[in-house]
Amino acid sequence: MKSAIITGTGIYQIPGFEFEQKQIETPYGTAVVNIGHKDDFELVFLARHGLDHTTPPHMINFQANIKALQIVGIKHVVATYAVGSINREIPPMGLAVLSDFLDFTNSRPLSFYNGGKSGLAHTGMDAPYCPAMSREILKNAADYNLKLHPGAVYVTTNGPRFETPAEIRMYEKLGGDLVGMTGVPEVVLARELNMHFAAVAYSINWAAGLEEDMQFVGNKMDGIRQNLVALLVATLQKIETLDCKCEKAVMMMHEPHE
Repeated sequence: MKSAIITGTGIYQIPGFEFEQKQIETPYGTAVVNIGHKDDFELVFLARHGLDHTTPPHMINFQANIKALQIVGIKHVVATYAVGSINREIPPMGLAVLSDFLDFTNSRPLSFYNGGKSGLAHTGMDAPYCPAMSREILKNAADYNLKLHPGAVYVTTNGPRFETPAEIRMYEKLGGDLVGMTGVPEVVLARELNMHFAAVAYSINWAAGLEEDMQFVGNKMDGIRQNLVALLVATLQKIETLDCKCEKAVMMMHEPHE
């Protein structure tokens, strides 16, 4: 069973695997994925900013990335996000399993279903992140010396600029726990393709206005990130059947036509 890990800032390798880089052609452009094996387990690794981190958040081709994962046969995905903390219970160097999101992006392609040849569909977002996979991640976290905050709400902004203090105050009032620039449309597109998609965010700074400065701690998190990657790989390796509704989220209203 093929599984995938999507990573962002700070995670550019998956130890224990020998990867072969492949360019996957999709209707939305070319995506670069890395395919590796360990024993009888096949893992696809996708670095959304590129392995040399040259693609900024607002220029990522999310449609090509997610479609490429479908083309190579992926059904289970875990993603990592470097974020800023809004919730005081998830300080810098803290980790959280995502359960919901607030979308403040604009001008990003948000769907594979645009009518005509692609058809028209509506996708349920009552549980945007796979609850079954999320439970497995939480259950196994202690084995990797990690403490994960459950059920966090991720606020997605366009970037590449950071948010203003007034924006952060608004996001906090709306229930946001963490803020980043890449969570949407990634999770939306994965759900449109009936993927089981779970995500863990790790905080590298306080969001704007919460402290005198943003206190970036990304360079102190190597050990935490290594343990997180090991946790996610182990979780994917254990997956057999999942008790969730991820594969039934899409409700097709009109079939594709010329």
